[in-house]
Amino acid sequence: MYYVRFLVFAQEAHKINKEEIALIGYVIFALLLLSTMIILFFVTFQKRKNKLLLDQIERQKAFDEEISRTKSEIQEQTLKHVSWELHDNVGQLLAYASMQLKMIAPKVPEDLKSNIEDVSGSVKESLKEVRSLSKSLNNEVLLSMGLEDAIINEMNRLERMKFSSAELHVTGVKRDLDNKKHEIILFRILQEFFSNSVKYSEADRIDVNLDYKDTKLVITTSDNGIGFNLASVEKGAGLINMKSRAELINATFDLVSQPDEGVTLSIEYPFV
Repeated sequence: MYYVRFLVFAQEAHKINKEEIALIGYVIFALLLLSTMIILFFVTFQKRKNKLLLDQIERQKAFDEEISRTKSEIQEQTLKHVSWELHDNVGQLLAYASMQLKMIAPKVPEDLKSNIEDVSGSVKESLKEVRSLSKSLNNEVLLSMGLEDAIINEMNRLERMKFSSAELHVTGVKRDLDNKKHEIILFRILQEFFSNSVKYSEADRIDVNLDYKDTKLVITTSDNGIGFNLASVEKGAGLINMKSRAELINATFDLVSQPDEGVTLSIEYPFV
């Protein structure tokens, strides 16, 4: 009798244990499912958040590039207009003045002829400078000249203006840039460097080296001037212009200077 009751009790206890185990299993499964859903939701939310941030960064980058490109185009149009004014107005006035001096030279007294010759020479040099400057400001002319000839034209101007020596050196096998307009941007960066050297460097020598490598064009230009503390001009307009132009064409830009050690600019332009 007792044995039978014990067996019935054992069976009921076993049945209860199975139900409890099943319940515990269901609870664990539900918790795992809920945890998985929470994790998936968090991961999905995080991915979406990261995508939105990346999209925002890309939009901001595209906006900044468009602003820089627009600014560059406006500057080019301004330079082009100035170039036309120099060529069509100032250039013609100087050419007319040169012709007039040539006509009156035989009629002046002997003691004034040397003065007339000096003035005539100055006018001719000014005319040459205006024509050279007009070329360096007009991007259409620069495109037809090519990067090297444009730099040589600028080197000649620098020698007439200030420097005792301004030279271009070319190494490697020359190749054309895939985008011709990038030549204009590279030249404008160099032109900004030249302008700063003329105004601030107190240098008498400037050198430019074009090194054509397999995958990139390395441009290095330097002067032997007084140099400067780079940190003090880090936010200068000239440096910002050079950096923004380099970024437009995916070129790396590096400016190195120390007081009394001149300035060196390095640009690496990748070939596509």
